[in-house]
Amino acid sequence: MSGADTVLITGATGLVGAEVVARLAAASRPVAAVLHNTAAILRNDGTEIGAGTSVAGDIRTPGFGLADRDRDDLAERVGIVVHCAATTAFDASTIEYDELNVRGAANAIALALLWDVPLVYVSTAYVCGMRGGTITEDELDLGQSFGNGYERSKFRAEQLVRAASERGLRSVVVRPGIVTGVSDTGMIREYKNLYAVLKLIVEGKLRSLPGRYDATLSLAPIDHVADVVAAAVLDFDSAQGRTLHALGRDTLSLREVSDVLAEYPSFEVARFVPEATFSERDLGAIEREYYQRIGSLYTSYFRRRLVFDTTRAEVLLGRRSPATGKDYLRLLLDHCLESGYLGVPLPGIEDVLASDDLRGAGR
Repeated sequence: MSGADTVLITGATGLVGAEVVARLAAASRPVAAVLHNTAAILRNDGTEIGAGTSVAGDIRTPGFGLADRDRDDLAERVGIVVHCAATTAFDASTIEYDELNVRGAANAIALALLWDVPLVYVSTAYVCGMRGGTITEDELDLGQSFGNGYERSKFRAEQLVRAASERGLRSVVVRPGIVTGVSDTGMIREYKNLYAVLKLIVEGKLRSLPGRYDATLSLAPIDHVADVVAAAVLDFDSAQGRTLHALGRDTLSLREVSDVLAEYPSFEVARFVPEATFSERDLGAIEREYYQRIGSLYTSYFRRRLVFDTTRAEVLLGRRSPATGKDYLRLLLDHCLESGYLGVPLPGIEDVLASDDLRGAGR
């Protein structure tokens, strides 16, 4: 593999993957993106990235389903594989999680071993499951339960990476938190995951939720996540064998979130009640529908008290993780207002469920 410097990346059209491609291109690293469709690779600001090459493939298929000619060409050029692709939806089926998240990771591992190149695998910090306390970067299996099938599938994929490392795979695992807007502007091109729940809350469609005010959210500015992944590629020797938590240095309690939301006169603020006393029957018919079909997918985040250690990621980058406290939340909210996301009421629930707003947990 001497002289091979092309980075083969999956998930290049996603929020994180596109920003990683942009950083690698800026560092003059050749990129080959495995694409399942012909979608353009867009940066967070919506500009198209015209760097590198693309090949048709499918992560669910061994060898990513690459055509013989593409496979032979890439075998000569690729020096590292970056696996970002996954379904991050919380409402996916077990089959989807198995095919995309677990089998996709297995196929990335197999390809890296076949070509004898390193692998950078993008996971999620929430493989820690329903634990509390400080989560270190090197831990994985502590008998935890999980808040949803997405977390479980990424946990299983990390297990595969660790097992392959014992067979000679050179690897780095990057674990983003809840992916949110750019650290200094709040900008994000797709409002996914908790953004959709936030919209329902501030519009008064979700007024009561099970949770605890001391539960914490760990936000991950998209620029920081992409910086960590790109650094793992560009300085792989320093990162090899490590797991890196890619998220901000501050946690936000639900009390702090509620206090900030209350600063905005146009926003409604949800009430969090202990899980033991929360009952769907107490909700009105419309709110109950929103809760059952949307809000309930995310309430496990409203029960966990977590702090993620970010030491190794900070050492690799040579700087502290960005601030993600109340000021950062205000920045995110201001951008949502300026862009119109929180200024335009959601349509009916059927239209909401048919949209892409709910797709995505971590990236």
